[in-house]
Amino acid sequence: MLTMASVESSHEFVGLIEKVVGAAARPVVLHEPSLGAEEQRYVVECITSGWVSSAGKFVEEFEARIAECTGARHAVVVSSGTAALHAALLTVGVKPGDEVLVPALTFVASANAIAHCGAIPHFVDSANDTLGLCPDALASHLRVAAEVTSEGLRNRATGRHIAAVVPMHTFGHPVAMERLLAVASDYKIVVVEDAAESLGSFIGDRHTGTFGVAGTLSFNGNKIVTTGGGGAIVTNDDALADNLRQLTTTAKRPHRWEFFHDQVAYNYRMPNLNAALGCAQFDKLPEMLEQKRQLAGRYLETFAHCRVGQCMREPIGARSNYWLNALILAFPDRALRDSMLNASYNAGFHCRPVWELMHRLPMFMDAPRAPLPVAERLADSIINLPSSPILAALPVAHG
Repeated sequence: MLTMASVESSHEFVGLIEKVVGAAARPVVLHEPSLGAEEQRYVVECITSGWVSSAGKFVEEFEARIAECTGARHAVVVSSGTAALHAALLTVGVKPGDEVLVPALTFVASANAIAHCGAIPHFVDSANDTLGLCPDALASHLRVAAEVTSEGLRNRATGRHIAAVVPMHTFGHPVAMERLLAVASDYKIVVVEDAAESLGSFIGDRHTGTFGVAGTLSFNGNKIVTTGGGGAIVTNDDALADNLRQLTTTAKRPHRWEFFHDQVAYNYRMPNLNAALGCAQFDKLPEMLEQKRQLAGRYLETFAHCRVGQCMREPIGARSNYWLNALILAFPDRALRDSMLNASYNAGFHCRPVWELMHRLPMFMDAPRAPLPVAERLADSIINLPSSPILAALPVAHG
């Protein structure tokens, strides 16, 4: 039910967004790609060459650009962020019937990739300061729910092996990885980072996705760098990179003409056509990251005295790409959240709530989970704001 307070809050919310992006033509979408002449030139070059499938110079160049940006020794590009995470989990040894720890507050691809392995997601809570997996909550949960055995970590209740943990860097804000790595070491579990949203985000001088044995990126149409659809796995492990290339290329042994495949594998490799688009996008990445930070600064300043909530700020010691800006309501209130979303859409601003928590989705309702008080509060408190880099180049509205 709409109350006078919610109407007033919604009006204030729309007014503050308008102040930040008021010069933008309506509707203002959540996040649109930045595409121009360079992208067209690269793609035309690819088409003219005739090398549009998974072989071609742009695939290798794009992998090299990703490795250089992240500081990883290897980057393997694939068809989507979900494919990247699926392949990474398989390659680090996740097997059917295993459990994999993952935040309940994440995009469904994180849990889907686990299910694609025949494994079971095991949901854990989030941290207020990062919005990502909370290492302290994880440690508290494992002390009660799991035990280290000669065969690895085991869930006391289900008897299943807990094979890995998948932190996700929410909206580009880095998880507290050093603390998480310590917990993972204590319990002998592999860390695979879901860095789909965090290209250009760092903890100190280290890029997200390079703390675990592997990390995955997404280049979906709404990411800072897009290839239309695509993803990548980054790793410093030479053998793991070799296995990933084999697994994602139908496990075909290299040969000039023979087709011999030595395991059941996947046709996950990124086409050269998509990689060409990605190479052109990487030329603009520094500029787009700076625009994202400028826009985040506008939101932080403009919403500083908002009555109903504050904008999310990058964690201490980290540098976020601010992929999506987020307003966090002072108190969880789904009805107020939805009223504000309705008002913003009516005004031409395409905001959105955070994803429905994974344990509330029908396919994962019976999955094991820790207590989730922070995630459940955040689910009723988060509103993502229009975050396209181009918005930073527009004049600020006055009045």
